[in-house]
Amino acid sequence: MGTKPSEEAGLTAKYDPIVVVGAGEQAEIAYEYFTHDSPETVAGFAVEAEFLDKSELCGLPVIALEDVQERFPAERNAAFVALSSTKLNRLRTRLYEHVKQLGYGFATYVSSRAFVWHNVEVGENCMIFENNVLQHRVEVGDNVVLWSGNHVGHRTRIEDHCFIASHVVVSGYCNVGRSSFMGVNSCVNDFVKIAEDCVIGSGAVVVKDTEPGKVYVGNPARPLDRTSYESFGVEG
Repeated sequence: MGTKPSEEAGLTAKYDPIVVVGAGEQAEIAYEYFTHDSPETVAGFAVEAEFLDKSELCGLPVIALEDVQERFPAERNAAFVALSSTKLNRLRTRLYEHVKQLGYGFATYVSSRAFVWHNVEVGENCMIFENNVLQHRVEVGDNVVLWSGNHVGHRTRIEDHCFIASHVVVSGYCNVGRSSFMGVNSCVNDFVKIAEDCVIGSGAVVVKDTEPGKVYVGNPARPLDRTSYESFGVEG
């Protein structure tokens, strides 16, 4: 069993226990990383009642989200919404906004094995995995997932609700628009703006600004006829 960074450093700061919203693979991964690579503790899991199909995960209770305030009150617990890019990030976003309206603050996980420069800004309910590089003055919004091994260049901004898969390169002075998805091994040239709700396919090389709600593939990246809304089954 690993030692938490706070234990290694001799820190005694107190953190509110976390209730993880979700009970699937993403939730189990969140539990693992918070438990073994952060000073925070997971208290349990919550899912919407219609999807409640288990009472326990990782040895902790799984409850209906409708009961979360009674079991894990916002006054004593933080939250973390652990879902993937389902429905162009809409599902994760909906639950994040719902839980926020209930009065919860949110945890953010940043791997101890990520390189995050001292003036980087990271929002709430974010998950930044191992081997990410976030350079000078990078800004990461709320409810963002950066899977392992990405490079985010200096002064780039990743807006709210994005999902960045592994080994993505975003060069300096870029902007990744709200709710966008970037696939494995895609890359973006300097000063390029990815518009909101874009899907950048695996291995795509983006050399110029994109249009909202488009799917881009290839090298150089070109838009497909179908929109990202059609691809993910959501409204524009």
